[in-house]
Amino acid sequence: MKKLNLLLITVLFLTTMHAQDLSDALRYSQDNIQGTARFRALSGAFGALGGDMSAVSINPAGSAVFSQSHASLSLSNATVTNDTRYFNGLGSTSESNFDIHQGGASFVFASRDNSPWRKFSIGIAYDRTNNLDNSWYARGTNTNNQSIDLYFLNYADGVRLGDISLLNGEFIEDAYNDIGNVFGFAHQQAFLGYQSYILEPDADDDNNTTYYSNLVDGDFAHDYIYTSTGYNGKVAFNFAAQYEDNLYLGLNLNSHFIDYQKSTSLEETNNNSSLDFIRFDNTLLTRGSGFSFQIGGILKLSQEFRVGLTYDSPIWYTIEEETTQLIDSNLADPDIVYVSDIVNVYPEYKLQTPAKVTGSLAYIFGQQGLISFDYSRKDYSNTKFKPESDYSDLNADVNDTFTNAATYRLGGEYKHKQFSFRGGYRFEESPYANGKTVGDLTGYSLGLGYSFGNTKLDFTWDQANRAFETPLYNVGLTDAVSIDRTNSNLTLSLSFNI
Repeated sequence: MKKLNLLLITVLFLTTMHAQDLSDALRYSQDNIQGTARFRALSGAFGALGGDMSAVSINPAGSAVFSQSHASLSLSNATVTNDTRYFNGLGSTSESNFDIHQGGASFVFASRDNSPWRKFSIGIAYDRTNNLDNSWYARGTNTNNQSIDLYFLNYADGVRLGDISLLNGEFIEDAYNDIGNVFGFAHQQAFLGYQSYILEPDADDDNNTTYYSNLVDGDFAHDYIYTSTGYNGKVAFNFAAQYEDNLYLGLNLNSHFIDYQKSTSLEETNNNSSLDFIRFDNTLLTRGSGFSFQIGGILKLSQEFRVGLTYDSPIWYTIEEETTQLIDSNLADPDIVYVSDIVNVYPEYKLQTPAKVTGSLAYIFGQQGLISFDYSRKDYSNTKFKPESDYSDLNADVNDTFTNAATYRLGGEYKHKQFSFRGGYRFEESPYANGKTVGDLTGYSLGLGYSFGNTKLDFTWDQANRAFETPLYNVGLTDAVSIDRTNSNLTLSLSFNI
Protein backbone atom coordinates (compact mmCIF):
# COMPACT_ATOMS: atom_id res chain seq x y z
CA MET A 1 0.00 0.00 0.00
CA LYS A 2 0.89 3.65 -0.37
CA LYS A 3 3.12 5.04 2.39
CA LEU A 4 1.05 7.59 4.30
CA ASN A 5 4.01 9.85 4.96
CA LEU A 6 4.92 10.37 1.29
CA LEU A 7 4.54 14.15 1.06
CA LEU A 8 7.13 15.27 -1.44
CA ILE A 9 6.51 15.39 -5.18
CA THR A 10 9.16 13.50 -7.11
CA VAL A 11 10.65 15.36 -10.04
CA LEU A 12 11.38 13.33 -13.13
CA PHE A 13 14.01 14.41 -15.68
CA LEU A 14 13.23 12.89 -19.05
CA THR A 15 16.29 12.68 -21.26
CA THR A 16 15.44 10.11 -23.89
CA MET A 17 12.07 11.24 -25.21
CA HIS A 18 10.27 14.48 -25.93
CA ALA A 19 6.57 15.28 -25.55
CA GLN A 20 6.31 18.17 -28.02
CA ASP A 21 3.93 17.91 -30.97
CA LEU A 22 2.49 19.87 -33.89
CA SER A 23 0.12 21.84 -31.69
CA ASP A 24 3.12 23.37 -29.89
CA ALA A 25 4.64 24.39 -33.22
CA LEU A 26 1.48 26.23 -34.22
CA ARG A 27 0.53 27.67 -30.83
CA TYR A 28 3.69 29.74 -30.51
CA SER A 29 4.03 30.57 -34.21
CA GLN A 30 0.69 32.37 -34.52
CA ASP A 31 0.27 35.96 -33.43
CA ASN A 32 -2.92 37.88 -32.85
CA ILE A 33 -1.92 41.24 -31.41
CA GLN A 34 -4.71 42.50 -29.17
CA GLY A 35 -3.71 46.14 -29.61
CA THR A 36 -5.36 49.47 -28.93
CA ALA A 37 -9.06 49.98 -29.61
CA ARG A 38 -8.25 52.04 -32.72
CA PHE A 39 -5.89 49.35 -33.97
CA ARG A 40 -8.51 46.64 -33.45
CA ALA A 41 -11.26 48.76 -35.02
CA LEU A 42 -9.31 48.78 -38.31
CA SER A 43 -8.64 45.01 -37.91
CA GLY A 44 -4.93 45.74 -37.51
CA ALA A 45 -4.49 47.27 -40.98
CA PHE A 46 -1.89 49.78 -39.79
CA GLY A 47 1.29 48.85 -41.65
CA ALA A 48 1.31 52.04 -43.76
CA LEU A 49 -0.29 54.35 -41.19
CA GLY A 50 1.65 54.48 -37.93
CA GLY A 51 0.64 57.03 -35.36
CA ASP A 52 -0.60 54.35 -32.91
CA MET A 53 1.31 52.40 -30.26
CA SER A 54 0.05 49.05 -31.53
CA ALA A 55 0.87 50.09 -35.08
CA VAL A 56 4.46 50.33 -33.82
CA SER A 57 4.29 46.60 -33.02
CA ILE A 58 3.27 45.93 -36.65
CA ASN A 59 5.63 48.35 -38.42
CA PRO A 60 8.39 49.87 -36.27
CA ALA A 61 8.53 52.94 -38.55
CA GLY A 62 5.08 53.90 -37.25
CA SER A 63 6.38 55.77 -34.19
CA ALA A 64 8.17 58.33 -36.39
CA VAL A 65 4.74 59.37 -37.69
CA PHE A 66 3.87 60.82 -34.27
CA SER A 67 4.22 64.60 -34.27
CA GLN A 68 4.89 64.58 -30.53
CA SER A 69 5.49 62.10 -27.74
CA HIS A 70 2.59 59.72 -27.20
CA ALA A 71 1.36 57.05 -24.78
CA SER A 72 -1.59 54.68 -24.56
CA LEU A 73 -3.12 52.03 -22.31
CA SER A 74 -5.78 49.48 -23.27
CA LEU A 75 -8.00 47.01 -21.47
CA SER A 76 -10.40 44.46 -22.87
CA ASN A 77 -13.03 41.88 -22.11
CA ALA A 78 -12.39 38.79 -24.24
CA THR A 79 -15.04 36.11 -24.74
CA VAL A 80 -14.38 32.68 -26.28
CA THR A 81 -17.34 30.54 -27.37
CA ASN A 82 -16.86 26.95 -28.54
CA ASP A 83 -19.59 24.86 -30.15
CA THR A 84 -18.46 21.23 -30.39
CA ARG A 85 -19.63 18.11 -32.15
CA TYR A 86 -18.34 14.60 -31.41
CA PHE A 87 -20.27 11.77 -33.08
CA ASN A 88 -23.81 12.05 -31.65
CA GLY A 89 -22.88 14.58 -28.97
CA LEU A 90 -23.12 18.38 -29.07
CA GLY A 91 -21.61 20.82 -26.60
CA SER A 92 -21.21 24.54 -26.06
CA THR A 93 -19.05 26.60 -23.70
CA SER A 94 -18.50 30.32 -23.29
CA GLU A 95 -16.21 32.19 -20.93
CA SER A 96 -14.93 35.74 -20.59
CA ASN A 97 -11.94 37.39 -18.95
CA PHE A 98 -10.97 40.98 -18.32
CA ASP A 99 -7.38 42.15 -18.68
CA ILE A 100 -5.00 45.02 -19.40
CA HIS A 101 -3.42 43.84 -22.63
CA GLN A 102 -1.59 46.83 -24.14
CA GLY A 103 0.52 49.72 -22.98
CA GLY A 104 3.37 51.81 -24.27
CA ALA A 105 4.94 55.17 -24.89
CA SER A 106 6.98 56.73 -27.67
CA PHE A 107 9.16 59.80 -27.19
CA VAL A 108 9.68 62.02 -30.21
CA PHE A 109 12.69 64.33 -30.65
CA ALA A 110 12.70 66.90 -33.45
CA SER A 111 15.92 67.88 -35.23
CA ARG A 112 17.24 71.30 -34.30
CA ASP A 113 19.36 71.90 -37.39
CA ASN A 114 18.92 71.57 -41.14
CA SER A 115 19.58 67.83 -41.15
CA PRO A 116 17.43 65.81 -43.58
CA TRP A 117 16.60 63.61 -40.59
CA ARG A 118 13.58 65.59 -39.42
CA LYS A 119 12.96 63.70 -36.16
CA PHE A 120 13.58 60.45 -34.39
CA SER A 121 11.74 58.49 -31.72
CA ILE A 122 12.45 55.90 -29.09
CA GLY A 123 9.82 53.93 -27.26
CA ILE A 124 8.68 50.81 -25.51
CA ALA A 125 5.45 48.95 -26.20
CA TYR A 126 3.83 45.92 -24.61
CA ASP A 127 1.25 43.89 -26.53
CA ARG A 128 -0.37 40.58 -25.72
CA THR A 129 0.19 38.68 -28.94
CA ASN A 130 -2.10 35.73 -28.23
CA ASN A 131 -4.71 34.99 -25.60
CA LEU A 132 -4.48 31.27 -24.76
CA ASP A 133 -7.47 31.10 -22.38
CA ASN A 134 -9.82 28.48 -23.77
CA SER A 135 -12.11 25.64 -22.70
CA TRP A 136 -14.40 23.14 -24.41
CA TYR A 137 -15.80 19.68 -23.92
CA ALA A 138 -16.74 16.77 -26.16
CA ARG A 139 -19.32 14.17 -25.16
CA GLY A 140 -20.55 11.44 -27.43
CA THR A 141 -20.51 7.76 -28.28
CA ASN A 142 -17.64 6.70 -30.49
CA THR A 143 -19.15 4.27 -32.99
CA ASN A 144 -15.86 3.66 -34.84
CA ASN A 145 -14.72 1.04 -32.33
CA GLN A 146 -12.08 3.53 -31.17
CA SER A 147 -11.05 3.45 -27.51
CA ILE A 148 -8.27 5.02 -25.47
CA ASP A 149 -6.70 1.56 -25.44
CA LEU A 150 -5.34 2.37 -28.93
CA TYR A 151 -3.23 5.14 -27.39
CA PHE A 152 -1.55 2.77 -24.97
CA LEU A 153 -1.24 -0.08 -27.50
CA ASN A 154 0.57 2.27 -29.87
CA TYR A 155 3.17 3.20 -27.27
CA ALA A 156 3.48 -0.35 -25.92
CA ASP A 157 4.26 -1.88 -29.32
CA GLY A 158 7.88 -3.09 -29.20
CA VAL A 159 8.37 -2.34 -25.48
CA ARG A 160 9.74 -5.16 -23.30
CA LEU A 161 7.36 -6.33 -20.60
CA GLY A 162 10.23 -6.45 -18.13
CA ASP A 163 10.83 -2.72 -18.67
CA ILE A 164 7.28 -1.76 -17.60
CA SER A 165 6.77 -4.22 -14.75
CA LEU A 166 6.91 -3.52 -11.02
CA LEU A 167 9.83 -4.81 -9.01
CA ASN A 168 9.10 -6.70 -5.80
CA GLY A 169 7.86 -4.22 -3.19
CA GLU A 170 8.09 -1.25 -5.56
CA PHE A 171 5.47 1.49 -5.40
CA ILE A 172 3.67 2.23 -8.67
CA GLU A 173 4.60 5.92 -8.65
CA ASP A 174 8.27 5.08 -8.05
CA ALA A 175 8.25 2.68 -10.99
CA TYR A 176 6.61 5.33 -13.20
CA ASN A 177 9.34 7.76 -12.13
CA ASP A 178 12.20 5.31 -12.73
CA ILE A 179 10.87 4.18 -16.12
CA GLY A 180 10.74 7.79 -17.25
CA ASN A 181 14.29 8.40 -16.07
CA VAL A 182 15.69 5.37 -17.84
CA PHE A 183 13.49 4.88 -20.92
CA GLY A 184 11.42 8.04 -21.46
CA PHE A 185 7.91 9.11 -22.33
CA ALA A 186 6.82 6.22 -24.58
CA HIS A 187 7.68 3.59 -21.96
CA GLN A 188 5.79 5.61 -19.36
CA GLN A 189 2.63 5.48 -21.47
CA ALA A 190 3.01 1.74 -21.99
CA PHE A 191 3.47 1.37 -18.23
CA LEU A 192 0.24 3.27 -17.53
CA GLY A 193 -1.70 1.09 -19.94
CA TYR A 194 -0.31 -2.13 -18.49
CA GLN A 195 -0.59 -1.22 -14.81
CA SER A 196 -4.20 -0.03 -15.22
CA TYR A 197 -5.11 -3.40 -16.80
CA ILE A 198 -5.99 -1.85 -20.14
CA LEU A 199 -3.26 -3.94 -21.79
CA GLU A 200 -2.12 -7.53 -21.40
CA PRO A 201 1.07 -9.07 -22.78
CA ASP A 202 0.78 -11.79 -25.40
CA ALA A 203 3.24 -13.83 -23.31
CA ASP A 204 4.05 -13.60 -19.60
CA ASP A 205 7.74 -13.16 -20.33
CA ASP A 206 10.04 -10.20 -19.63
CA ASN A 207 11.14 -10.24 -23.27
CA ASN A 208 7.57 -10.01 -24.59
CA THR A 209 7.05 -6.96 -26.85
CA THR A 210 3.48 -7.41 -28.10
CA TYR A 211 0.21 -6.68 -26.29
CA TYR A 212 -3.54 -6.96 -26.62
CA SER A 213 -6.39 -4.96 -25.12
CA ASN A 214 -8.73 -6.10 -22.34
CA LEU A 215 -11.50 -4.19 -24.09
CA VAL A 216 -14.00 -5.88 -26.39
CA ASP A 217 -15.00 -4.29 -29.70
CA GLY A 218 -18.08 -2.08 -29.60
CA ASP A 219 -19.19 1.47 -28.87
CA PHE A 220 -17.40 3.67 -26.34
CA ALA A 221 -18.89 6.69 -24.55
CA HIS A 222 -16.37 9.51 -24.21
CA ASP A 223 -16.48 12.55 -21.96
CA TYR A 224 -13.49 14.79 -22.76
CA ILE A 225 -12.72 18.17 -21.19
CA TYR A 226 -10.07 20.63 -22.44
CA THR A 227 -8.99 23.70 -20.45
CA SER A 228 -6.13 26.11 -21.08
CA THR A 229 -4.98 29.41 -19.60
CA GLY A 230 -2.17 31.79 -20.40
CA TYR A 231 -0.87 34.10 -23.09
CA ASN A 232 1.99 35.04 -25.36
CA GLY A 233 3.32 38.56 -24.91
CA LYS A 234 5.81 40.87 -26.53
CA VAL A 235 7.74 43.90 -25.31
CA ALA A 236 9.12 45.94 -28.22
CA PHE A 237 12.01 48.38 -27.84
CA ASN A 238 11.45 50.77 -30.70
CA PHE A 239 13.76 53.09 -32.64
CA ALA A 240 12.51 55.11 -35.62
CA ALA A 241 13.31 58.20 -37.65
CA GLN A 242 11.81 60.43 -40.33
CA TYR A 243 14.02 61.25 -43.32
CA GLU A 244 13.06 64.47 -45.10
CA ASP A 245 9.29 64.71 -45.53
CA ASN A 246 8.28 61.38 -46.97
CA LEU A 247 10.28 58.47 -45.55
CA TYR A 248 9.94 56.80 -42.14
CA LEU A 249 12.25 54.00 -41.01
CA GLY A 250 12.17 51.90 -37.87
CA LEU A 251 13.57 48.97 -35.91
CA ASN A 252 12.04 46.89 -33.11
CA LEU A 253 14.01 44.63 -30.79
CA ASN A 254 11.43 42.33 -29.24
CA SER A 255 11.44 40.32 -26.05
CA HIS A 256 8.82 37.53 -26.08
CA PHE A 257 7.45 35.39 -23.28
CA ILE A 258 5.14 32.40 -22.90
CA ASP A 259 3.03 31.43 -19.90
CA TYR A 260 0.71 28.54 -20.72
CA GLN A 261 -1.13 25.79 -18.85
CA LYS A 262 -3.28 23.07 -20.37
CA SER A 263 -5.25 20.21 -18.88
CA THR A 264 -7.26 17.45 -20.54
CA SER A 265 -9.42 14.79 -18.96
CA LEU A 266 -11.04 11.78 -20.63
CA GLU A 267 -13.58 9.45 -19.05
CA GLU A 268 -14.48 6.41 -21.14
CA THR A 269 -17.28 3.95 -20.38
CA ASN A 270 -18.64 0.95 -22.24
CA ASN A 271 -21.02 -2.00 -21.90
CA ASN A 272 -18.79 -4.36 -23.84
CA SER A 273 -16.42 -5.85 -21.29
CA SER A 274 -15.50 -6.16 -17.62
CA LEU A 275 -13.14 -3.20 -18.10
CA ASP A 276 -15.96 -0.67 -18.36
CA PHE A 277 -14.43 2.55 -16.97
CA ILE A 278 -11.17 4.39 -17.75
CA ARG A 279 -10.05 7.85 -16.72
CA PHE A 280 -6.98 9.50 -18.23
CA ASP A 281 -5.83 13.04 -17.27
CA ASN A 282 -2.90 15.09 -18.56
CA THR A 283 -1.62 18.51 -17.56
CA LEU A 284 1.03 20.64 -19.24
CA LEU A 285 2.85 23.71 -17.90
CA THR A 286 4.91 25.71 -20.38
CA ARG A 287 7.15 28.72 -19.79
CA GLY A 288 9.38 30.30 -22.37
CA SER A 289 11.20 33.39 -23.52
CA GLY A 290 12.37 34.51 -26.91
CA PHE A 291 13.83 37.22 -29.10
CA SER A 292 12.96 38.65 -32.51
CA PHE A 293 13.45 41.82 -34.48
CA GLN A 294 11.43 43.81 -37.01
CA ILE A 295 12.57 46.22 -39.71
CA GLY A 296 10.04 48.46 -41.40
CA GLY A 297 9.51 51.52 -43.53
CA ILE A 298 6.68 53.82 -44.59
CA LEU A 299 6.91 55.95 -47.73
CA LYS A 300 4.58 58.83 -48.57
CA LEU A 301 4.20 58.69 -52.34
CA SER A 302 1.98 61.76 -52.18
CA GLN A 303 0.15 63.72 -49.54
CA GLU A 304 -2.63 61.14 -49.68
CA PHE A 305 -1.01 57.83 -50.62
CA ARG A 306 1.35 55.79 -48.41
CA VAL A 307 3.00 52.38 -48.71
CA GLY A 308 4.63 50.30 -46.01
CA LEU A 309 6.86 47.25 -45.84
CA THR A 310 7.84 45.22 -42.76
CA TYR A 311 10.00 42.17 -42.19
CA ASP A 312 9.40 40.17 -39.00
CA SER A 313 12.28 37.86 -38.18
CA PRO A 314 11.66 34.40 -36.74
CA ILE A 315 11.15 34.26 -32.99
CA TRP A 316 13.88 32.25 -31.32
CA TYR A 317 12.28 30.72 -28.23
CA THR A 318 13.77 28.78 -25.34
CA ILE A 319 11.02 26.68 -23.75
CA GLU A 320 10.65 24.59 -20.60
CA GLU A 321 7.79 22.16 -19.98
CA GLU A 322 6.40 20.07 -17.14
CA THR A 323 3.65 17.48 -17.23
CA THR A 324 1.67 15.34 -14.83
CA GLN A 325 -0.58 12.37 -15.60
CA LEU A 326 -3.31 10.38 -13.91
CA ILE A 327 -4.71 7.00 -14.96
CA ASP A 328 -7.45 4.94 -13.38
CA SER A 329 -9.82 2.12 -14.32
CA ASN A 330 -12.34 -0.10 -12.57
CA LEU A 331 -9.80 -2.97 -12.67
CA ALA A 332 -6.72 -1.01 -11.61
CA ASP A 333 -4.93 -1.17 -8.28
CA PRO A 334 -6.21 1.85 -6.25
CA ASP A 335 -2.62 3.03 -5.82
CA ILE A 336 -2.31 3.72 -9.57
CA VAL A 337 -3.68 7.24 -8.98
CA TYR A 338 -0.48 8.17 -7.11
CA VAL A 339 1.43 8.50 -10.40
CA SER A 340 -0.12 12.00 -10.43
CA ASP A 341 2.40 12.91 -7.68
CA ILE A 342 5.19 12.70 -10.26
CA VAL A 343 6.14 15.87 -12.12
CA ASN A 344 7.78 15.15 -15.46
CA VAL A 345 10.34 17.87 -16.21
CA TYR A 346 11.43 17.76 -19.83
CA PRO A 347 14.74 18.95 -21.24
CA GLU A 348 14.79 22.58 -22.33
CA TYR A 349 14.31 22.92 -26.08
CA LYS A 350 14.44 25.63 -28.73
CA LEU A 351 11.67 26.63 -31.11
CA GLN A 352 12.17 28.83 -34.16
CA THR A 353 8.95 30.25 -35.58
CA PRO A 354 8.64 31.31 -39.25
CA ALA A 355 9.46 34.80 -40.48
CA LYS A 356 6.75 37.08 -41.88
CA VAL A 357 6.65 39.79 -44.53
CA THR A 358 3.91 42.46 -44.63
CA GLY A 359 3.11 44.91 -47.41
CA SER A 360 0.74 47.80 -46.74
CA LEU A 361 -1.18 50.52 -48.58
CA ALA A 362 -3.08 53.48 -47.17
CA TYR A 363 -5.00 56.41 -48.64
CA ILE A 364 -5.60 59.49 -46.48
CA PHE A 365 -8.62 61.69 -47.24
CA GLY A 366 -7.21 64.87 -45.74
CA GLN A 367 -8.73 65.41 -42.30
CA GLN A 368 -11.86 63.40 -43.14
CA GLY A 369 -10.63 59.84 -42.90
CA LEU A 370 -8.60 57.02 -44.40
CA ILE A 371 -8.65 53.52 -45.82
CA SER A 372 -5.85 51.03 -45.25
CA PHE A 373 -4.91 47.52 -46.41
CA ASP A 374 -2.27 45.05 -45.17
CA TYR A 375 -1.14 41.79 -46.75
CA SER A 376 1.08 39.39 -44.80
CA ARG A 377 2.60 36.03 -45.65
CA LYS A 378 4.08 33.42 -43.33
CA ASP A 379 5.29 29.91 -44.16
CA TYR A 380 4.42 27.79 -41.12
CA SER A 381 6.27 24.80 -42.54
CA ASN A 382 9.51 26.65 -41.70
CA THR A 383 8.85 26.21 -37.97
CA LYS A 384 11.71 24.24 -36.41
CA PHE A 385 12.30 22.48 -33.11
CA LYS A 386 15.95 22.50 -32.03
CA PRO A 387 18.42 20.88 -31.68
CA GLU A 388 17.29 19.66 -35.10
CA SER A 389 19.14 16.36 -34.69
CA ASP A 390 16.87 15.54 -31.73
CA TYR A 391 13.66 16.52 -33.51
CA SER A 392 14.21 15.32 -37.07
CA ASP A 393 10.97 13.29 -37.19
CA LEU A 394 8.87 16.07 -35.65
CA ASN A 395 10.37 18.71 -37.96
CA ALA A 396 9.60 16.46 -40.93
CA ASP A 397 5.97 16.29 -39.74
CA VAL A 398 5.90 20.09 -39.44
CA ASN A 399 7.18 20.45 -42.99
CA ASP A 400 4.59 17.99 -44.33
CA THR A 401 1.64 19.29 -42.31
CA PHE A 402 1.91 23.07 -42.43
CA THR A 403 1.90 25.45 -45.38
CA ASN A 404 2.34 29.05 -46.51
CA ALA A 405 -0.57 31.18 -45.29
CA ALA A 406 -1.63 34.73 -46.12
CA THR A 407 -3.45 37.30 -44.00
CA TYR A 408 -5.55 40.15 -45.41
CA ARG A 409 -6.56 43.13 -43.31
CA LEU A 410 -8.74 46.05 -44.40
CA GLY A 411 -9.72 49.05 -42.30
CA GLY A 412 -11.33 52.44 -42.65
CA GLU A 413 -11.92 55.54 -40.54
CA TYR A 414 -14.20 58.55 -40.97
CA LYS A 415 -13.94 61.65 -38.80
CA HIS A 416 -16.72 64.08 -37.91
CA LYS A 417 -15.78 66.87 -35.51
CA GLN A 418 -14.43 65.15 -32.36
CA PHE A 419 -15.80 61.73 -33.33
CA SER A 420 -14.12 58.97 -35.33
CA PHE A 421 -16.11 56.08 -36.83
CA ARG A 422 -14.16 52.96 -37.74
CA GLY A 423 -14.58 49.52 -39.21
CA GLY A 424 -12.43 46.64 -40.40
CA TYR A 425 -12.28 43.15 -41.92
CA ARG A 426 -9.62 40.45 -41.80
CA PHE A 427 -9.13 37.06 -43.35
CA GLU A 428 -6.43 34.55 -42.41
CA GLU A 429 -5.73 31.43 -44.42
CA SER A 430 -5.33 28.09 -42.67
CA PRO A 431 -1.74 27.24 -41.66
CA TYR A 432 -2.52 23.55 -42.34
CA ALA A 433 -1.98 22.08 -45.78
CA ASN A 434 -5.29 20.18 -45.46
CA GLY A 435 -7.16 23.38 -44.56
CA LYS A 436 -9.31 21.46 -42.05
CA THR A 437 -7.42 20.79 -38.83
CA VAL A 438 -7.40 24.57 -38.41
CA GLY A 439 -9.65 26.36 -40.87
CA ASP A 440 -9.60 29.86 -42.31
CA LEU A 441 -10.36 32.79 -40.01
CA THR A 442 -12.83 35.57 -40.79
CA GLY A 443 -13.12 38.63 -38.58
CA TYR A 444 -14.98 41.94 -38.39
CA SER A 445 -14.64 45.05 -36.23
CA LEU A 446 -16.46 48.28 -35.42
CA GLY A 447 -15.16 51.16 -33.35
CA LEU A 448 -15.84 54.65 -32.08
CA GLY A 449 -13.39 57.29 -30.91
CA TYR A 450 -13.68 60.70 -29.27
CA SER A 451 -10.95 63.34 -29.14
CA PHE A 452 -10.61 65.70 -26.20
CA GLY A 453 -7.65 67.40 -27.85
CA ASN A 454 -4.43 65.89 -26.54
CA THR A 455 -6.36 62.98 -25.04
CA LYS A 456 -8.42 60.40 -26.93
CA LEU A 457 -10.81 57.72 -25.79
CA ASP A 458 -11.52 54.80 -28.13
CA PHE A 459 -13.91 51.86 -27.94
CA THR A 460 -14.10 48.82 -30.24
CA TRP A 461 -16.03 45.59 -30.67
CA ASP A 462 -14.55 42.88 -32.84
CA GLN A 463 -15.30 39.24 -33.56
CA ALA A 464 -13.53 36.40 -35.37
CA ASN A 465 -14.69 32.90 -36.33
CA ARG A 466 -12.67 29.80 -37.07
CA ALA A 467 -13.44 26.06 -37.38
CA PHE A 468 -11.22 23.28 -36.03
CA GLU A 469 -11.01 19.50 -36.41
CA THR A 470 -9.12 18.57 -33.26
CA PRO A 471 -8.15 14.95 -32.54
CA LEU A 472 -8.58 13.82 -28.95
CA TYR A 473 -4.99 12.51 -29.03
CA ASN A 474 -2.21 12.61 -31.57
CA VAL A 475 -1.63 8.86 -31.17
CA GLY A 476 -4.16 6.02 -31.15
CA LEU A 477 -7.49 7.65 -30.33
CA THR A 478 -7.31 10.22 -33.13
CA ASP A 479 -11.03 10.72 -33.85
CA ALA A 480 -11.61 14.45 -34.15
CA VAL A 481 -13.89 16.88 -32.37
CA SER A 482 -15.41 19.51 -34.66
CA ILE A 483 -15.15 22.93 -33.03
CA ASP A 484 -16.68 26.20 -34.21
CA ARG A 485 -14.91 28.91 -32.25
CA THR A 486 -15.93 32.55 -31.92
CA ASN A 487 -13.63 35.09 -30.29
CA SER A 488 -15.28 38.38 -29.31
CA ASN A 489 -13.57 41.38 -27.73
CA LEU A 490 -14.62 44.68 -26.22
CA THR A 491 -11.65 47.04 -26.04
CA LEU A 492 -11.26 50.43 -24.40
CA SER A 493 -8.15 52.58 -24.88
CA LEU A 494 -6.95 55.85 -23.46
CA SER A 495 -4.22 57.63 -25.40
CA PHE A 496 -2.64 61.01 -24.93
CA ASN A 497 0.16 63.23 -26.14
CA ILE A 498 2.94 63.83 -23.67
